[in-house]
Amino acid sequence: MRSSLAPGIWFIRTFSRDSWYRGFILLLTFFIYTCYHMSRKPISVVKSRLHQNCSAIIQPPNATHSPNDTTWCSWPPFDQDNYKELLGAVDNAFLVAYAIGMFISGIFGERLPLRYYLSAGMLLSGLFTSLFGLGYFWDIHVLWYFVLIQICNGLVQTTGWPSVVTCVGNWFGKGRRGLIMGIWNSHTSVGNILGSLIAGIWVSERWGLSFVVPGVITAAMGIVTFFFLIEYPEDVDCTTPQHHGESEEKQDSPEDPGNNPYCHQESGLEAATGCSKEPSAQPAAISFWGALMIPGVIEFSLCLLFAKLVSYTFLYWLPLYIFNVAHFSAKEAGDLSTLFDVGGITGGILAGLISDYTNGRATTCCVMLILAAPMLFLYNHFGQSGIASSIVMLIICGALVNGPYALITTAVSADLGTHQSLKGNSKALSTVTAIIDGTGSIGAALGPLLAGLISPTGWNNVFYMLISADILACLLLCRLVYKEILACKSHLSPGTGYKEI
Repeated sequence: MRSSLAPGIWFIRTFSRDSWYRGFILLLTFFIYTCYHMSRKPISVVKSRLHQNCSAIIQPPNATHSPNDTTWCSWPPFDQDNYKELLGAVDNAFLVAYAIGMFISGIFGERLPLRYYLSAGMLLSGLFTSLFGLGYFWDIHVLWYFVLIQICNGLVQTTGWPSVVTCVGNWFGKGRRGLIMGIWNSHTSVGNILGSLIAGIWVSERWGLSFVVPGVITAAMGIVTFFFLIEYPEDVDCTTPQHHGESEEKQDSPEDPGNNPYCHQESGLEAATGCSKEPSAQPAAISFWGALMIPGVIEFSLCLLFAKLVSYTFLYWLPLYIFNVAHFSAKEAGDLSTLFDVGGITGGILAGLISDYTNGRATTCCVMLILAAPMLFLYNHFGQSGIASSIVMLIICGALVNGPYALITTAVSADLGTHQSLKGNSKALSTVTAIIDGTGSIGAALGPLLAGLISPTGWNNVFYMLISADILACLLLCRLVYKEILACKSHLSPGTGYKEI
């Protein structure tokens, strides 16, 4: 008598070969970008160690400094009174280099094999992250060293986002973009959480390891990427996914209402073409100005500038804010700051789910931004009154701040990059993504810089700056929200294909 099929084998057989490869690529790219963000986070945790009040620390018997020196345990050159400006300069060195590099990174990525490009970027990113931490072991106390390392790291980190988005785009067709990308985009918050937890282990003692360990992990992931990344489904004889473009137009056209006798296609995550494509001329890459003129690109780009300004200010300054205001230890402040990213995971998934259900990307972003402004005010004034209120408010703020940011960089970019006016030119996706994320990176550079300049006048002023940025981000979407509401009333499906804008 034959035994029944084992439950585990039955489960495995429910998925096709293509499904397993697609799941593998989705997981691999998730881990890749998790490492990129993990290597960015330690600086925010270590800031509280680079400059601290040493009056409560027992001095060694052979101390050579003055008994009245309250910064003897800080790390020069960050032991000066202008330490916030110096730390802001270190942040800004990375973020400005990242913003500039993002506009040109896609050009190299399109001309080099993706596996080589991404692997090299991760190896170099791991190297420069480790070099920052080695400044501790090499006893380096000059500002230019840390600034130079951050500039180099910012440039090589631009290899990450265009590459993983392109790879995922090669493997997956259209479907419920908001939900799928919302879940996948949680790699940003997961990386921030891991970076905070790893850095927190050594921040109070050998803070150099807070950078070296994430750097080594990132470099190791670069080696894994070199050996296992598959750029195109055809490379392993998998079927090519259906993209939002020319084939879709053919299905909707009067000449071809969807009954292609040569090839049957499905929609959704598993959509794929099972027949070979007829040779056709490759579409020319869209110009920068042409991509900028796609309806919605300018509004969403400027909105992301202010949304990312808020998100990255929290990324780089939240542990120090908790350390100074709530008077936690450096490790406790770093651990508590991870709750903001926990909220970010929830916010990104919710934003994608809601926008898929309502077909209103701009409206979803606008509502979350409206709610974020008063929550930031409440957190600043009441968030440190107790551990319970701090936890709850951090999670809510993280969800409301990072939700729009995650939605714009993923689903909105994909929608606009495959806008109906492009007539199936898929090359526009990378250009549109570069414009939107590059503009957002300018905000990411401005936020921490402004926080470093404003924080000496009081943390209240920093939060007023963040609230103002949130309101501006919301106002920039008003026209698109209005069009989505009109389309909804007319029983149309607006998505982000702003046909009448």
